[in-house]
Amino acid sequence: MTLTDKRCVPCRGGVPPMTESAAQAMMEQVPGWELIDGGTRLRRTLSSVNFVRAQAMAAKVGELAEQENHHPDICYGWGYCTVVFYTHKIGGLHENDFIMAAKVNRMFED
Repeated sequence: MTLTDKRCVPCRGGVPPMTESAAQAMMEQVPGWELIDGGTRLRRTLSSVNFVRAQAMAAKVGELAEQENHHPDICYGWGYCTVVFYTHKIGGLHENDFIMAAKVNRMFED
């Protein structure tokens, strides 16, 4: 089963975040993303042709986040939309973050 076939499972806390080495091992499944903040966050900046397109990209990611009940930090401006995933309840990465990153990739495949 690929990451895009999976659904996010609610994380209620009380579990340790993924180690940086475990996160690094999953990176091949989410091309275009990078580990930041010591391996506690996943980030990708999507390019767009203008502000309106960047805003639409942010809205599309937001709609997916609502469907999956797993919400990223999103920042956008003229020509870009940056998405950062991590699991707030545990202060680091969980499989859910990789599931969401893979689904964002699928949404914006050319």
